[in-house]
Amino acid sequence: MKQSIENVGCISEAQCTRNRVARLNWCISLRSCTLLLLAIPVAAHAENIDLSTVPSRDSVQLTIYNSEDLTLARETRKVTFKKGANPLQFSWAGTLIDPSSVQLKFLTQADQLDVLDTTFPHDKPQMLYWNVQSEFDGEAVIQITYFTSGITWSADYIAVAGAAEASLRLDGFVRIHNNSGEEYENAQVRLVVGTINLVEKIAQLANIPVSDVGRMDADRLHDLRLKSAEGAIMLGAAMPAPADPQAAAPAPKEIIKEGLSEYFIFTIEGTETIPNGWSKRLRSLDAGEVPVKIQYRYRPAEYGEQLVRMYLLTNDEKSKLGSSPLPDGVVRVFRDNGRDGLSYLTEQSIKYIPIGDKIELNLGPDPEVIFELIKLRSLRDNLWLHVTGVRELRRVADGLVIKEDRGTVAGWDDHEVFAQRIRNYTAKPVEVEFRRAFPGQVAFRSQLAPKLHDYQTVEVTAQVPAGKKSDLLFEVVRKQGTNAKQNNVTLETAEVKP
Repeated sequence: MKQSIENVGCISEAQCTRNRVARLNWCISLRSCTLLLLAIPVAAHAENIDLSTVPSRDSVQLTIYNSEDLTLARETRKVTFKKGANPLQFSWAGTLIDPSSVQLKFLTQADQLDVLDTTFPHDKPQMLYWNVQSEFDGEAVIQITYFTSGITWSADYIAVAGAAEASLRLDGFVRIHNNSGEEYENAQVRLVVGTINLVEKIAQLANIPVSDVGRMDADRLHDLRLKSAEGAIMLGAAMPAPADPQAAAPAPKEIIKEGLSEYFIFTIEGTETIPNGWSKRLRSLDAGEVPVKIQYRYRPAEYGEQLVRMYLLTNDEKSKLGSSPLPDGVVRVFRDNGRDGLSYLTEQSIKYIPIGDKIELNLGPDPEVIFELIKLRSLRDNLWLHVTGVRELRRVADGLVIKEDRGTVAGWDDHEVFAQRIRNYTAKPVEVEFRRAFPGQVAFRSQLAPKLHDYQTVEVTAQVPAGKKSDLLFEVVRKQGTNAKQNNVTLETAEVKP
């Protein structure tokens, strides 16, 4: 192999020597992205340079932050150095690597190795050189760190409720998509869930010409690294050891809160090979017997003018969840039909669920629980007139005088009485929640023990027995015109008759 590489196409010994000098290198293959090491001691002659064999990549770690299309890649290699100057060439051709983020670190023999300088040759696009000074002949472990884009992930969940709907099983999955131009074998995968505030997109930086990267302001690059790396996903990203099938479980999950950023990093157990252009689905959650509460809701602002059936769960330890936040994703909900099969209920997208928050799954209207909002009556009172003048009429026969005020109605109170009628045709009692906004200055009168969700929104919760009908009565008194002095709802306890 060495002979064929060095001597192909040479017609003289001098040309063969020049070819050997040009091709003598170590190659650490990143497939489309390569690292080349020219081990050339300063005082050595070209004919004395030995071709060394470089082992394969020892380990690689990917920390993927989905919302900003940002991935931190860390890999380790064992490299044999020659004493003296060792030029290392790094190329990212065909990938989405951010050239301003590429860093070299010595994990062993760090006191005998030093990067003298880094250059971006103008005649070789998408490439840089490290000039490494070595004080010894021998092997060392290096770590290469860089940012790339094109690697994303998405979450999905499958919820299967029992026949009695007292609990459900929740399985979570993560699908990783690799369109970065690079292939990653046996990679440890870490996912970032939450919010990180970044100042630039790595995909844009990857397209900056190399000549421009070399001239970029040092403070700008430093600021970028600090804000997008040290203040984000590089925290806690210890490099994994080489894959070992007998290894212990991964390190505990961690929560990081810093400034305006709040995010969570967790590790997918084991290692995965993710080829370029492929996607891979991995299990991220396995929770059985998660308690579930069924509630019927009438919230026009959220669900329209209909009563919907909800599954309510809580992302906490009591519910056998809560070990981590749940990322955005799609939940597909099924129910055990009692006949060795599953009934499909719904599919719903959920937003990021922090630890301790509720998971609310909307199953849609239930034909066995019917809701009607019925207006029983309305009236108007407490009228005030804006007088603009007086009209006087006198009868000629007897001199009778009638005076009439001229003006318009300026203020009044509108009264509306409603019945929220629920017919429960199921074999179980149901809990019904009503939440509705009443704009303006409103008095809400009832004996329903209401509470204010906010300054304009009233919330009522009631129980309806199995097979029964219930009318929940309330009256709304709305101040109009000059009678209205503010914009809020007050709650009043009063008997409301049908």
